[in-house]
This record gives sequence, structure tokens and C-alpha cells, in this order.
Amino acid sequence: MAEELKINQNDINYVIWLSVSEAAKIGGVQNKTVRRAIQFNNVKYKIISNRYLVDFSSLIAYLHATTKLKNKFNQFGLGQYVDKWK
Repeated sequence: MAEELKINQNDINYVIWLSVSEAAKIGGVQNKTVRRAIQFNNVKYKIISNRYLVDFSSLIAYLHATTKLKNKFNQFGLGQYVDKWK
């Protein structure tokens, strides 16, 4: 049985910024899902040259907020590789 990893946001020193399409690919969701998260301030983001950049750690937290998104992350996104890392 896998241990649940708890990450304290204060321990993260470097912010990884992803484009909307990169965030969608990593999350295993569609671009519109990421854009909806931006629209409702569910993820941290910034705008540079009219492009949205999403904070990686807030994206992961958002994708684990609901069972549906968590399942997509684990089935189609980066989460499908986590067991192979151990």
C-alpha cells in the first residue's frame, strides 16, 4: 500500500510555470479544464505576453481536489507513472 505524500507549500523554493497546453497534458485533462480553473481562480497563474502560465504545484493540488479530476490525472496524466518511480 502506497503512502500518501504530503507536500507543504512553504517548502517549495522554485516555482515551475507551465503553459495551458503543457498543464493539460501533464494533468491528463483538456485545455478548457485548465482555462476553467484559471477563470475561477482555482490555480495560481500569471500572464506574460498575453499567455497564461500555471503554477505546477497549484495545478497538482487542483487535480487532486475532486475524484473525477484525480482519476483523470492518474489514468491519463503524470499520475500514471508515479508507481514506476518507486
